[in-house]
Amino acid sequence: MQLLIIGALDGQVGAASQIAMARGARVVHARSIDNALEVLRSGQGADLVMIDVAFDVKALVDRLAAERITVPVVACGIHTDATAAVRAIRAGAKEYIPLPPDADLIAAVLAAVTEESHAILFRDPVMGQVMRMAEQVAPSDASILITGESGTGKELVARHIHRKSKRTSKRFVAVNCAAIPENLLESELFGHEKGAFTGAVARRLGKFEEANGGTLLLDEISEMDIRLQAKLLRALQEKEIDRVGGSAPVKVDVRIVATSNRNMEDEVRKGTFREDLFFRLNVMTLRLPSLRERPLDIDLLANHFIRKFSEMNGVANRPLSAEAKKMLVTHSWRGNVRELENTMHRAVLLAGGDEIGPEAILLTGAPQPADPGAAVAAAAATLANASTTRALVGRTVSDVERDLIIDTLEHCLGNRTHAANILGISIRTLRNKLRQYADEGIAVPPPGEVERPAF
Repeated sequence: MQLLIIGALDGQVGAASQIAMARGARVVHARSIDNALEVLRSGQGADLVMIDVAFDVKALVDRLAAERITVPVVACGIHTDATAAVRAIRAGAKEYIPLPPDADLIAAVLAAVTEESHAILFRDPVMGQVMRMAEQVAPSDASILITGESGTGKELVARHIHRKSKRTSKRFVAVNCAAIPENLLESELFGHEKGAFTGAVARRLGKFEEANGGTLLLDEISEMDIRLQAKLLRALQEKEIDRVGGSAPVKVDVRIVATSNRNMEDEVRKGTFREDLFFRLNVMTLRLPSLRERPLDIDLLANHFIRKFSEMNGVANRPLSAEAKKMLVTHSWRGNVRELENTMHRAVLLAGGDEIGPEAILLTGAPQPADPGAAVAAAAATLANASTTRALVGRTVSDVERDLIIDTLEHCLGNRTHAANILGISIRTLRNKLRQYADEGIAVPPPGEVERPAF
């Protein structure tokens, strides 16, 4: 993990820096916000920014947003200054670390904000075969395509491959191709020169240059616009990139790992993904099994999450009852490991007694506890649905579709990725629809914060 610290290192901030390095973090120092932004634009990158509250935290957060630099910010300051702590959190800091620094607190904040827990737990031979193959190809420089359903741990495997490669001392840089608008993804990947477009206030190196010598993860690459795919193909073939607004190509040495939850051969047949780029990436393909295909791992992972969330919430670490284990093993787990993690978090919070029993296991799609008014509610819902259908008569399909998309987006607090999943459409289709609505003068909810998967 790379930590960028803004502030003088001759006092308690310096002590925090030493603790972070002792916990395995690489630390870069900046004496001002301007200096910090120069570091980030230069391609050195950071997984986390720690800023002394003596500086203007809001100015830093605003300038990061204006330049589309996505990195979590934590503030630090003397523990008696409660006003500064509140002001920093309101300004956009994810956490506040009181000084003098506490080693365990800093370690916990670093782990929570940057999600540094990347262990892959398994005992099922199906997953074991995939991991053996991953370790076998990791030392090479070959491009790797990782496929599998959402929640199976594709990014974790990508990080594991990087740690086992000869590039492990260099950076691992991840780009979520589905979360970045098409018109910004090119700049995000390849960088831009000052003045290349409105808002380009200074030269900024892209993710390819940030990952130079290391590994670049192109997460959900199947969502990338086909026009940008051509530029990506050239970068992979020629090992050079063109910054937006640049006049000369820049040589890069990057190992590419790409992921997708789609069938890539189907995407090629549909014409949404270039065949030549697919073959360039598909030197080695790792298909991650769904949780349904690795049943021996369900109990192992469930107990891991119980320990994790029991410690996090300060409650006793209770075992699963036999009935609860049976429920977990027989569930379909459409959301895979991510769904299991959320289920066990709920179970830890709801459980009573010495065990986690079936009453604490609330499974997605499973029948809920009986409600005396359920029959009445179901009948009312049926009548309401009939009335709702009749109310749609006379409206065009496009109008109904538009309202459904806008309402779903508002329900997801503007999160495009979540809304697309609920609607059953690609993020690209959703963005095209929203662009059309905005052109028609229809108010579109602003983008919300994209959640980073826990697994």
